[in-house]
Amino acid sequence: MSIKVLKKSFENVPIVKKGDYDYVIHPITDGVPYIEPSLLYEVIQEIKKRVETVLPFDKIVTIEAMGIPLASVLSLEMKIPFTIIRKRSYGLPGEVMVEQETGYSKSNLYINGLSKGEEVVILDDVLSTGGTLKAVLSSLKNMGVVVKGVFIAVNKGGDVYREIEKEFEVSIDTVVSIDVVDGRVVVKNI
Repeated sequence: MSIKVLKKSFENVPIVKKGDYDYVIHPITDGVPYIEPSLLYEVIQEIKKRVETVLPFDKIVTIEAMGIPLASVLSLEMKIPFTIIRKRSYGLPGEVMVEQETGYSKSNLYINGLSKGEEVVILDDVLSTGGTLKAVLSSLKNMGVVVKGVFIAVNKGGDVYREIEKEFEVSIDTVVSIDVVDGRVVVKNI
């Protein structure tokens, strides 16, 4: 399948400096300015094709906020439930707090709705520093949840995913990799 719409969507996207961090503002990773249905459809069809290689599994797991549109559509397409790792605590029995650090912030996330022995895939919008993904994988491992694969729409972290794959013995599949060069986004691996 071609990902022409995704590739074109990176042309002339805004880049905001957050300290030394180049924050790329894109519809799939930020919902800004808006998400075209054709872009979302193309990304989900590509992810679905990859996720089908690890069937069966019990749930799709995503991380608030921009993984939600991806997981919603994939859940409908595959008829598999999804759960959201949230940025707020609900205080439910069995809730697990995850301390995460990204390239520009630190915060807590909260896992609900997963049990020991469940098999899941993780779906997220972007991988950058890997801080959030490492924290989530560590918590899921401690909970006894089996992660059958990680699927990311946009890799902005270069080879960071290779270190995470090795550390957590999990496969990470990305639809597209990007880099910021001279203030512009360069799309790789298409």
